[in-house]
Amino acid sequence: MPNLPIVSIVLGTRPEAIKLAPVIKAFRSCSSINTRVVLTGQHKEMVYPVMDLFEIEADQDLGLMLPTQSLTHVTCSVLQGLRTEFQSHPSKLVLVQGDTTTALASALAAFYEKIPVGHIEAGLRTENLLEPFPEEANRRLISQIATLNFAPTKLAAANLKVSGVIGEILVTGNTVVDAIHSIEDKAVLPHLPLIDWDAKRVILVTVHRRENWGQPLMEIAKGLNLLLDSYPEAVIILPMHRNPVVRKALKKYLGGNPRIVLTNPLDYGELVAVMKRSCLLLTDSGGLQEEAPAFGKPVLVLRNTTERREALEAGTAILVGTDPQKISSEAIRLLEDKEAYKTMASVHNPFGDGKASGRILRRTLELLAL
Repeated sequence: MPNLPIVSIVLGTRPEAIKLAPVIKAFRSCSSINTRVVLTGQHKEMVYPVMDLFEIEADQDLGLMLPTQSLTHVTCSVLQGLRTEFQSHPSKLVLVQGDTTTALASALAAFYEKIPVGHIEAGLRTENLLEPFPEEANRRLISQIATLNFAPTKLAAANLKVSGVIGEILVTGNTVVDAIHSIEDKAVLPHLPLIDWDAKRVILVTVHRRENWGQPLMEIAKGLNLLLDSYPEAVIILPMHRNPVVRKALKKYLGGNPRIVLTNPLDYGELVAVMKRSCLLLTDSGGLQEEAPAFGKPVLVLRNTTERREALEAGTAILVGTDPQKISSEAIRLLEDKEAYKTMASVHNPFGDGKASGRILRRTLELLAL
């Protein structure tokens, strides 16, 4: 498609792949543009299964991933790799998602080539540059050079206005809602021999944030053990992040508990199925705070701050931090108090209606005068 304007969509991590999958499919269904998908390889082995699930392919893979790679390595490699990519395939717009190091470096690489940047999921803020690290700084920096800021909610749009961004702000909803509903029917529970899906109350736990490494992760583990000691009807499924720092700590602190199933990362379809089957989610992830309300699942956030304040305000999530007693007591309260649980479970999802990708495509076509 040599005569069509190129729109480049760059991604490097599993969350980006999930949230950009419906965008890629929407853009590739449009005959007016040449949509080019570029992988950086930041989390290579976790991205390919997501792309297979959503039936999308990449046009280029920079393949930059190294064992125990640093943020500096990722940033420098993406900048250099995309310079070559953009010069070989001049884009009219580069789309990035969220707040990863891939997103920041990709936006900067586009800016250096004087290519407009569209920032999907723009405007999330904790007001603390170190929580989450480096995501809070990444998203703030992207906002300042983006031509189009696709805010998922009105609150995110308000944050952008306060930040004094120059680019346009458009509220679209969050593309993760598009994604989760598009593959819901494909979601199949994983085979986990130690789990009787019908006999126990299943709690899904994920933890991986850098600010929770070390002592905070040990405190979270104490809270999970305390929860299970106090509530024998429950079992925890904890898919471990591939980062060896996280895996080593989780195995050390939780590996001896027979009611905690430590697994390798689940395929996204399996994760969605477990989410639907679970009664409660405990996480320091951002995406799960947005996904769980789609299935009426209360979320306890294992962080001191969250950029998804819409979840707190709507009542779908509660901040519990890393204090063991608070983690345990809040989980048990929801497991035992049917009214409190029902209140959280019945809240309308504050993150969108599943039509965000179409809104992003329409505004892009307007920008390109198509």
